[in-house]
Amino acid sequence: MSQSYDRGLVEDFGRWTEFSAGMWAWIFHKFTGWVLIGYLFTHIAVLSTAMSGPEVYTSTLQGLEELLVVRFLEVGLLAVAVFHILNGVRLLFVDLGLGLESQDRSFYASLVLTGAIVVASVPTFLAGAL
Repeated sequence: MSQSYDRGLVEDFGRWTEFSAGMWAWIFHKFTGWVLIGYLFTHIAVLSTAMSGPEVYTSTLQGLEELLVVRFLEVGLLAVAVFHILNGVRLLFVDLGLGLESQDRSFYASLVLTGAIVVASVPTFLAGAL
């Protein structure tokens, strides 16, 4: 018979503070990967409207672009994609043995660069929507 120790709700939430930058990079990379997979299915669903004819596809796209929430979701998609790409490049360098001593700094740099790119692109995505 095995014994288990119930850490309790408060102690479990406290463990998040123990995570290092590497653990957060792993969590964010997995999360952004799943979001991109979800977007892929949505993208395919919208593209499939073209099978009903070009006018249906065009009206679907115009209808979606008119929604403010879709514009904000596009900004979120950009943030997810940019972070996933930058973190993937960072992981590639780590796998090659480059920058092993500066993994934390490179993770934070990818977060800052993602934020800068997303903030700079917000006017483009929201142009004409507000």
